Amino acid sequence: MSSSQESVLPSYETDSSQTSKLIRKSKESPFVPVGMAGLIAVVGYGLYKLKHRGNTKMSVHLIHMRVAAQGFVVGAMTCGVLYSMYREYLAKPKECKKDD
Repeated sequence: MSSSQESVLPSYETDSSQTSKLIRKSKESPFVPVGMAGLIAVVGYGLYKLKHRGNTKMSVHLIHMRVAAQGFVVGAMTCGVLYSMYREYLAKPKECKKDD
């Protein structure tokens, strides 16, 4: 890469910090941050509801919270795989083969 191209690149592409790695991975697979945000949201909601769980046992509440968080992450991963399959197979124009 020439020096003129390096000056045009944003700093996160040349930096190797954790933030730059997260930004690069987010661009490669956009459903990873969606899954992480969903996981944090489900855990936050579960902790909020922990105070008002009523007569539900703690272990049952934690199991429900874990299942909800895992379900959200698996759903985000599934959407990500379907999105990447769509980009790879359906979004590209089909190559025409010429028979001579």
